[in-house]
Amino acid sequence: MSKVIYYNVDDTVDFENSKLKEWGVNDIELVEFKNGADRDKPEAFLEAIKDADGVVVEYFQITSDVLSKMKKTKIIALQAIGVSNVDIPAATENGIVVTNSPGFCTEEVAIHTVGMMIDCVRKLTFLDRSVRAGKWDPLLGGKTFRMSHKTVGLVFFGSIPKYMIPILKAMEMDIICYAPTKTKEYLADFGVKKVDTLDQLLKESDFVSMHTPLIPGVTERMMGAEQFKMMKDSAYFINTARGKVVDEPALVQALKEGWIKGAAVDVIDDEANEKSDLFEIENCIITPHGAFVSEDSFASARIIALQQLVERLHDNKVPTNIVNKAVADKMK
Repeated sequence: MSKVIYYNVDDTVDFENSKLKEWGVNDIELVEFKNGADRDKPEAFLEAIKDADGVVVEYFQITSDVLSKMKKTKIIALQAIGVSNVDIPAATENGIVVTNSPGFCTEEVAIHTVGMMIDCVRKLTFLDRSVRAGKWDPLLGGKTFRMSHKTVGLVFFGSIPKYMIPILKAMEMDIICYAPTKTKEYLADFGVKKVDTLDQLLKESDFVSMHTPLIPGVTERMMGAEQFKMMKDSAYFINTARGKVVDEPALVQALKEGWIKGAAVDVIDDEANEKSDLFEIENCIITPHGAFVSEDSFASARIIALQQLVERLHDNKVPTNIVNKAVADKMK
């Protein structure tokens, strides 16, 4: 019998147990572990999972030191797309499989992103606030424009931008994309024009929408002062990716000094402390990293993570969504 600890994960494991029964899997035991105020202490985590074959964890930072002590653990399954809370090279070194849940919230984030674009132009949030403040004036939002035939610049091209394409096309918008790993022909099949550089995209776009994973040294802080100055002063910046792909002080300056017209972000740099200078900027729409939220997306993430556990612990095979593929050779 393999044991899996759900460490400080929201809700119970009743849903997961019902799925295991439905799938005919009876050799995996799921155990909830709620640790309250001690949730971020490495020693509490290690005590909880000391005899666990698998771990499902959300926000706890699994460092190289912690991983070196996880002697029995075979898999860490994340109910998320990002894996930044796990030291992937250290997990590989210790023979621990790490999996994620790609695609679980594609629809939600895509629609949230398009909604932010619409909000920027139609001033929905701003006008709602002004009405509630006692000002019934449709012109308070300032000058705006039609979105048809405006250019959306997508930075990278994964499942979320793909879902956005038919929506943007229905709005008669033009779409360009900076995606170094995608060919011109591949993007053309989606009705998207490939641009060769980020600089070109920034100069041509009326909306710049970030869809990059956070990769240290590659996408981290890829949008800074130099990049914002390249954008049109009538353009909007949208970020539903990760806060740290942006130099936040540079974005604040860009908004204050009018380098760009406005921004809408679902992510900020310091989400741990829930603090940002963007909170004080009127021409910036902010949502609390909630683009992924829906009952359906939560269920999808849970199912995907559970499937990875079953593949590793019940089927004894390399999980479909393995992040650290190099560890496959070390599987026992």
